[in-house]
Amino acid sequence: MTETTLAARGLVKRYGRVTAIDGADFDLYPGEVLAVVGDNGAGKSSLIKALSGALVPEAGEITVDGKPVHFRTPLDARHYGIETVYQDLALAPAQDIASNMFLGREKRRGGLLGLFRKLDTATMRSEAQRVLDELGISVKSITQPVETLSGGQRQGVAVARAAAFGTKAVIMDEPTAALGVAESGKVLALIDRIRERGLPVVLISHNMPHVFDIADRIHVHRLGKRVAVVSPKTHTMNQVVGLITGALRIGENGAVEEVESAVHTGLST
Repeated sequence: MTETTLAARGLVKRYGRVTAIDGADFDLYPGEVLAVVGDNGAGKSSLIKALSGALVPEAGEITVDGKPVHFRTPLDARHYGIETVYQDLALAPAQDIASNMFLGREKRRGGLLGLFRKLDTATMRSEAQRVLDELGISVKSITQPVETLSGGQRQGVAVARAAAFGTKAVIMDEPTAALGVAESGKVLALIDRIRERGLPVVLISHNMPHVFDIADRIHVHRLGKRVAVVSPKTHTMNQVVGLITGALRIGENGAVEEVESAVHTGLST
């Protein structure tokens, strides 16, 4: 069986009496788009924060290429090649595209003055343009301020930055939530191009049509844990919604079956 790129077993995180992650498992394989879906309060955001280093779980194990890792900060996750694109995109609007692509990882010219060396602006612009071209992201100029871009273009810059530095996985939190139909389609095409490059993508989304359009597998999260992993090729959208709400479950034989009474518990995300 193919080894996972990023995985977790038995993750736990509590906030007082509220259990946000309740023994959650997770598996991401090379070159796939894995959609993570769940109702509001299901704990999926807390799971993703644990996998990206923004949250330290109280119990459980995270592995990269089968080897245990310990993320204390997002920088730790980045060190292992895991990049995350959050809903706020973390862009500096007044700075140009290239500066945003290398934000916090600026390249400097050679010399002996360490941090006082001048920025290598030409190299950063050249490399940023190359990544945008490879991913099919169209902008007027690599030097234009991000604040002059459309919502879809800004999303593209944030995703391109993640793809440029991510070597193991790119995690995207609701990348099409604030976009129109046309721009959402461009973002989905961008995700597909990242997959074609062999880099796996974790897509957190409430948009079921988008999930079924782009995902290879669907991780269903409910009550703080993974309750199912299904394929859009073998399961319907209604079945996935049923798994999310607790009206359906995966039986012992692997088939989807009805649940007589579903207990709903509010969880923090």
